[in-house]
Amino acid sequence: VHLIPVNPVREDGLNPKSRKRIMPDLLTEPPAIDPVYEAHVYCNVPTIAERSMEGHAPHYFKLVSVQVLIRHGDRYPLYAIPKTKRPDIDCMLVPSRKPSHPQLETFMKHMSKGSAAQMDGSLSSLPRFPSHSLCEMGELTQTGVVQHLRNGQLLREIYINKHKLLPADWTAKQLYLETTGKSRTLQSALALLYTFLPDFDWKKINMRHQWSTIFCSGSCDCPMRNHYLEEEQRRQYSLRVKNNDLEKIYVDMAKIVGIPTRQLRASNPIDSLLCYFCHNVSFPCTKTGCIGMEHFKVIKRHQLEDERERQEKKLYFLYALLATHPLLNQTVNRLQRIAEGKKEEVFVLYSAHDVTLSPVLSALGITEARFPRFAARLVFELWQDGKRPKEHFIRILYNGADVTFQTSFCKDHYKRSSKPMCPLEKFVNFVKRDMFLIFNSTSYYDACRRRAL
Repeated sequence: VHLIPVNPVREDGLNPKSRKRIMPDLLTEPPAIDPVYEAHVYCNVPTIAERSMEGHAPHYFKLVSVQVLIRHGDRYPLYAIPKTKRPDIDCMLVPSRKPSHPQLETFMKHMSKGSAAQMDGSLSSLPRFPSHSLCEMGELTQTGVVQHLRNGQLLREIYINKHKLLPADWTAKQLYLETTGKSRTLQSALALLYTFLPDFDWKKINMRHQWSTIFCSGSCDCPMRNHYLEEEQRRQYSLRVKNNDLEKIYVDMAKIVGIPTRQLRASNPIDSLLCYFCHNVSFPCTKTGCIGMEHFKVIKRHQLEDERERQEKKLYFLYALLATHPLLNQTVNRLQRIAEGKKEEVFVLYSAHDVTLSPVLSALGITEARFPRFAARLVFELWQDGKRPKEHFIRILYNGADVTFQTSFCKDHYKRSSKPMCPLEKFVNFVKRDMFLIFNSTSYYDACRRRAL
């Protein structure tokens, strides 16, 4: 609870005006799983300024590379609840409407000049910012744009202003930008980039298109990965069937909207309900009744229980190792090149989805991390030791929190080392070798074709 201090009492013992107020915003986590609190965290509505641990290191360390993996910002639902009115949300950008950002207006002007950028394949045909008066399915909202304008501003203050990661005359070769082919991921990347490098020269922008949501590029053929994903989906189904409270809620909601329960379940109502919740719009009603907060809480609680069981059962972990190896391998190769003195691709931005970030967190062993919220960011920092210039270290941060020593490959190092980061070679060994041990394999190709022990 956030307390605002009381004015001092006057010497005559009278208190002229008490200033004590209790703010309703919870700043501490509730002791047990609270689906409403967790939903607020997931929405990530821009209100209070964020504290972050990015860019922290002993003074003699030099920052040499930053790689950022983001989830797109707040979006309109991908699914509609049948026979209900879609949530009435405006996807036009209006700087005077909250939530806003001081650079929202200049961002829109700059985006309109973007034809000089090099955009791979279908990216060039996508709009550079959202502009529909009634959002289209999956479209980025103004909240989503503002979330990434804030991300870019925060990263600029740390990496450009403080650490001088990129010079004022940076070149196209110093950036590596990649996004999936959805307007929401492209627009999120551009919003972050705009506040990170304000009024950037469009001719220096080369946005690569990634067709796969797990960013597996040319290494996507992996039969065992698909096998573990199918087993994980069976686990999810089994947990759902066992949850009687959830089944009652689905039956009740299906009656309200007048469709079979099976059809309601297939429409993934949590995705739509989260949009109502995040935008503070009343849940939908019909002549039969209204979907309410109790329906929402039960479905959200089940979602949280599912995430917890997923971490325990290991099927998802096996999927995650195989799903993320191509992306982590690309990351490690780039970090090694920079450690050897290459000056290219020192700032990397991958704009992706929850299904991209979630397996990366799992594969790294960061099991305590929350499911990726809207505009989540995972950052890999590469540092050079000024006293021993050949030695390089990494820090990994998730939404501004340092999670380096939660990783499976650096947990033990923390106990023995005085340095607040992880030797690069530990990350390299994990990606090149240790990721495959559980599959009794020595390579990605082999692990993709062999069942785990």
